[in-house]
Amino acid sequence: MGRRGAKHPQFDASDDLLDGRVEDSLDLHGYSALETPSAVRSFLDRWRQRKPGAIVHIITGKGKGSQNGPVLRGLVKSLLQGELRSMVARWGLDEGEGGYVVQLR
Repeated sequence: MGRRGAKHPQFDASDDLLDGRVEDSLDLHGYSALETPSAVRSFLDRWRQRKPGAIVHIITGKGKGSQNGPVLRGLVKSLLQGELRSMVARWGLDEGEGGYVVQLR
């Protein structure tokens, strides 16, 4: 996953991350790149404390409304691979590729 150009992990309908057990969603539409890291960190931390192993959905959008293309999807991917890695058991793009499904530790 850390390789440049590597594909996001992606889950299909047969994957148990998408079997309807999503506890909650964080919709980042309207968030700036500066606001996003703390919002995602807070959301994941709250759910990790509330229910370890919970599956949540982080909606980033595809960036179609952004003047300079997608920003939040790459930013959230970097957070999941980097500073928030210790909170996350596994993650991947949702089926519509407009967000991430995340299972917490």
